[in-house]
Amino acid sequence: MARIYNFSAGPAVLPEEVLKEAAAEMLDYKGTGMSVMEMSHRSKAFEGIIQDAEKDLRELLNIPDNYKVLFLQGGASQQFAMIPMNLMKNKVADYIVTGQWAKKAFQEAKKYGDAKAIASSEDKTFSYIPDCSDLEIRENADYVYICENNTIYGTKFKTLPNTKGKTLVADLSSCILSEPVDVTKYGLIFAGVQKNIGPAGVVIAIIREDLITEDTLPGTPTMLQYKIHADNDSLYNTPPAYGIYICGKVFKHLLNLGGLEKMKEINERKAAILYDFLDSSEMFKGTVIKEDRSLMNVPFVTGNDELDAKFVKEAKAAGFENLKGHRSVGGMRASIYNAMPMEGVEKLVDFMKNFEAENK
Repeated sequence: MARIYNFSAGPAVLPEEVLKEAAAEMLDYKGTGMSVMEMSHRSKAFEGIIQDAEKDLRELLNIPDNYKVLFLQGGASQQFAMIPMNLMKNKVADYIVTGQWAKKAFQEAKKYGDAKAIASSEDKTFSYIPDCSDLEIRENADYVYICENNTIYGTKFKTLPNTKGKTLVADLSSCILSEPVDVTKYGLIFAGVQKNIGPAGVVIAIIREDLITEDTLPGTPTMLQYKIHADNDSLYNTPPAYGIYICGKVFKHLLNLGGLEKMKEINERKAAILYDFLDSSEMFKGTVIKEDRSLMNVPFVTGNDELDAKFVKEAKAAGFENLKGHRSVGGMRASIYNAMPMEGVEKLVDFMKNFEAENK
């Protein structure tokens, strides 16, 4: 069976090399006589898996020693509650709302304290990133929150907000490991792994140690306390063991490719192929202003709903899957994460050129 080109926003394409390695180890992981799916999370074999995964992630992101790496469950959406429960000491937090997921995080935070949207791009359907150079950040705000890359709308913060000394909390779910990151600029980074790293079911949190305290909001469940997971090295309960194993393989794969500087170079070239075509096409148009375009998620439209539907249908028949835009915005979207090969984007553009010629 031939592999299709999977442009899904998540769960998303994984490196073929990683999938083959995992398949080869499915029945017997390194002489244990069992799959990683079957082994105890307290075993020596799994201890090696999770420790190696953390070591390689630290190397990829150059994570300082005063940051903890946590492998958690509940996906990024559970972090929308976990963050205010653990960090809202003054019960005040400022949110920058640049898409659906930032909006959901903001709405969730309002359940726990005084969360305020200090900037938003909802006025233009989240098609741009607002100016965040001089925001009215409150003096008693516990943190400033962003979703750095907006999966649905295809925007990306190219410059981090001026938080005026406040802790920056960032959802990096759809851009993590696509380029180098200065971890020291953040208090907490989190990412659901199902876009650029591994299978759904794992969320990675990278959190500065001074933010990990027992001083959580009253009633915070034990399972939603960062300190519990940090003190137990992500093994307080049974973790998503197989997912962590796949993440570890992806980390090694990226290191072998040359690390995040190399990935940024590849991703910029890959995105340019698609954006250059969109900028020259008479039929297809990108929906994001140029300076805020994401390297990972590329939404586009023809301006005609029937033509959009025809394109998605014919693209699917030609082996290009999951190009339909998010239900909230319509149109099309190509998610071109790290594991999408250059060839996939090139062939998509060739298909788009032919479609345009045939449907003038």
